[in-house]
Amino acid sequence: MLVRGFVGSVLVLVGGLGVSVLPDSTPLMQPDLLPRVHGSEVGRMVSLGIVMLGLGLVASQWLSLCRHVAHAADLHSEDREDAVALVRHATLVWAAPLVLAPPLFSRDGWSYAAQGMLAKAGISPYEHGPSVLSGPIVEAVDPRWMETVTPYGPIPVSIGSFGAELTGNPWVLVIGHRMLALTGLVLLAWAVPRLARWSGLNPALAAAVVLASPLMLANGVGGLHNDLLMVGLMAAALVVAQEHGWFAGALLGGAAAAVKAPGGLVCIGIVLLSLPAAATLLDRVRRLGAVAATSGGLLLGLGVVTGLGVGWVRALGVPGTVNTPLSMPTLVGGALDWLTRVLGVGLDNATFLDLVRQLATVAALGLATAVALRWRTGSAVDAVRAVALVMGALVLLSPVVHLWYFLWVVPFLAVIRLPRTAMAALLGWSLVFGLAAPLDSSLHGAYLAIVLGSLLLAVLVPLLLLTRASRARIDRIVSAEWIPAQDEPALVARRR
Repeated sequence: MLVRGFVGSVLVLVGGLGVSVLPDSTPLMQPDLLPRVHGSEVGRMVSLGIVMLGLGLVASQWLSLCRHVAHAADLHSEDREDAVALVRHATLVWAAPLVLAPPLFSRDGWSYAAQGMLAKAGISPYEHGPSVLSGPIVEAVDPRWMETVTPYGPIPVSIGSFGAELTGNPWVLVIGHRMLALTGLVLLAWAVPRLARWSGLNPALAAAVVLASPLMLANGVGGLHNDLLMVGLMAAALVVAQEHGWFAGALLGGAAAAVKAPGGLVCIGIVLLSLPAAATLLDRVRRLGAVAATSGGLLLGLGVVTGLGVGWVRALGVPGTVNTPLSMPTLVGGALDWLTRVLGVGLDNATFLDLVRQLATVAALGLATAVALRWRTGSAVDAVRAVALVMGALVLLSPVVHLWYFLWVVPFLAVIRLPRTAMAALLGWSLVFGLAAPLDSSLHGAYLAIVLGSLLLAVLVPLLLLTRASRARIDRIVSAEWIPAQDEPALVARRR
């Protein structure tokens, strides 16, 4: 199982070199082979086929791993810990071939490297885009982001600046940013089993669903997105708030926001778990203010210490400048605009698109506020449910949604009790969103490769999820008995 998953990851790495955009000056582009692959429709199709084959192999072994550890609840406590260790080991083995890879299935990693170089040069990445730079550092940056400022907080930018002090090699800088993503993975490996135990769930199965899934390996590790570090800090913030008090948790919540703004929403969960049961509205408001002051103070302090300030706040709308097919508000608004054009109403372009996006954003913020003020307090389990709800609503109502945004939700859904159908859906989503990762904008113009990838996806998904054998495997996973729930009052000690 571990070996086959490792082989799958190696195939993803090899094929990824053929579909990923690389700097022209990198040594791998100097021989004729890779430039010919990149410039050939056939070469990109073959590369994409290798990637899809590798992801399919990883997905199959991931489901086998989930099935293997699903019944760890029947084992003694030492064997349960061995099952968690097995999941962590499998994740390490399967992620290892991707560590030295270029940014896979997205060019964001090259932008991260350029933003760090901007900061190193004393140019604020919150005021200027990578276009003010020249040379290898911008050769692989996506043209649509060359003129845009970064919406990321001071943690990834300042660490990128430190890396740029050491080297100007964009590929080495990208590997440095992947280390940041892997830090998030390590935090999840520590926090997820603990969160699962709060609900009396199988920690090994929860860890397998989160850590070793195709969604995580393709988008989190291969794509090296800052979202992985953000969600790792969020999960750790809940555990730390539970075990060491709300103040320590709020500091980690502020750190999550200092990576990417949505990470700060974990503070809602910190407030809920740290208050006594049946807390009054005044109690909630006071604790919300204290947690917000703590996390916000850390966020502002990091801006001052790093010299980056808070210019990223003005850039929070940058991701919304593109339209993505996974965003429900974008789909609904675009459909309404299309209908008005067909009917000849004469409204300005994107009238409904902008309106629906704004209403959806207000609805998401309204829901987060309602959860903070009305959700049950004094329960660590309900606090995790609250975070899962808020982050799920944010993804559903966001004006822009990429595949890796689902990393925001999965760690919190996997550690709460779900109906069997919902658990099966979580497995299916994690598999499909991982397999779909290669079908990104890096294939723009390679229409035959896109068609091939779509066909392979249409074959792999039913093969892995819908055949009789695959349905039996998934049923065995979702029907696993849970570890007997522990006494929650003991779990929520030190809430203050």
